[in-house]
Amino acid sequence: MNLIDLHVHSTASDGTFTPTQVVTYAASKHLTAIALTDHDTIDGIGEALSAAEKYPIEVIPGIELSCVYQEVEIHILGLYLDRTQTSFLEELEKIRTIREERNFEMIRRFNDGGIQISYEDLRNGHPETVITRAHFAKVLLDKGYASSMDQAFKKYLQYGGPYCLRKDKISPEKAMSILSLSHAFPVLAHPIQYKLGYEKTEELILLLKSLGLRGVEVYHSSNTQYESGKLKDICTKYQLRPTGGSDFHGTNKPDIDLGSGRGGLRISSLLLDDIKADLNLLNTNP
Repeated sequence: MNLIDLHVHSTASDGTFTPTQVVTYAASKHLTAIALTDHDTIDGIGEALSAAEKYPIEVIPGIELSCVYQEVEIHILGLYLDRTQTSFLEELEKIRTIREERNFEMIRRFNDGGIQISYEDLRNGHPETVITRAHFAKVLLDKGYASSMDQAFKKYLQYGGPYCLRKDKISPEKAMSILSLSHAFPVLAHPIQYKLGYEKTEELILLLKSLGLRGVEVYHSSNTQYESGKLKDICTKYQLRPTGGSDFHGTNKPDIDLGSGRGGLRISSLLLDDIKADLNLLNTNP
């Protein structure tokens, strides 16, 4: 069985592997396709596509957008996006500007509180990376302000706390609209993580379907077999495509490995064949 991974991060956002390293590692694990889905950016895709030319592997251009549903942050993946769409790129630039302003304010608050963090610390040699809370957590860990990434999040990086500003709220409608500008195949990422319960999760999926949702991440590193089964039933009920991904971040999530999650994840390429059939790509991609 050919295996794939449709949820992967690189140093373009909060992963620790460069796009080239991600592709090389995926090839070494004999995956036949991966989707590079960095947070709010497509900056790593070009490098990943170039790296994939050396291997029998498909790199799917993707992204992971954050939005807020009933005061809960949710994430939506966009697969097979078109990077040439100017209006889409303009929306991403707006998101990036808002994020950068927030990051500079967080740096100021940390420094005023006696915790020395610079923008160069956060970039860690990757000037184009999109800075996330994970970057702050890693610096806090490396400088001895926290004993673990988990403690850094709990002690310093809770939304609305003294150091961590709440994100500007993007609605599901806005996120789906942005993805539509790129003609992406939109997928609700890891719905179990939102702790909505199955009834409210179904309500969320129905809302997103009305906005153009086409898939649900049924298979994910954080899911039990039972949870994946429940999500698959919802996909069947509403004629949505099941997808799957590890949510690989390199050493930022050391217990999650590319393609296999926490050890038991196996995502068949047959899921990708269904997506390609929907997009009329089945005969045009490797």
